[in-house]
Amino acid sequence: MAAPLLVVGNKNYSSWSLRPWLAMKVLGIPFREQRIPLYGEGSKEKILAYSPAGKVPCLLDGDRRVWDSLAILEYLAERHPGVWPADAALRARARSISAEMHAGFPHLRNHMSMNIRRRYPGKGRTPEVLGEIRRIAEIWSECRKPFLFGAFCAADAMYAPVVLRFRTYEVELPPVSRAYADAVLALPALQEWILDAERETESLPQFEQTA
Repeated sequence: MAAPLLVVGNKNYSSWSLRPWLAMKVLGIPFREQRIPLYGEGSKEKILAYSPAGKVPCLLDGDRRVWDSLAILEYLAERHPGVWPADAALRARARSISAEMHAGFPHLRNHMSMNIRRRYPGKGRTPEVLGEIRRIAEIWSECRKPFLFGAFCAADAMYAPVVLRFRTYEVELPPVSRAYADAVLALPALQEWILDAERETESLPQFEQTA
């Protein structure tokens, strides 16, 4: 049987695509990849050919289609060890902070969009964003080293796009949180994603800050 197919968007902008891609790469889960540039002519129709929701990412595994980053991670956890921590208490916390990332931090998303190729030092720092940054730093402050729960797991994949956002906006972090962010950035798989993003030629104006 062929390896599952993961459909992703632009690597420079698509934070949701990064999450399952990174988890599968780091955990050694074989997969094939299909990139569909977002917001271009015909892109919606191309995505709908894979994803009923018309959004990326989407995982196709035989006759099964799984969309939404967190749903894909849970699907993978049913089939592969290491997606979540083995300890039940740690697993519950990992799922909780992942769900918090999935559903929360709206101001950070709006004011610090993911854009790997650019740098915006000092921008995006509204009071609401600063409050959300403090909450993220609080979560990361409990890092068990080198990752949130010792070994890399789905929770780290969920927060990896935030690490990239903080890199773009040059967000200052407390020492423990900075060490965690640096460990995520050092992952060879994340470096591969960054290199792919830098090679992309598409530019999406709605994700580019000019002021």
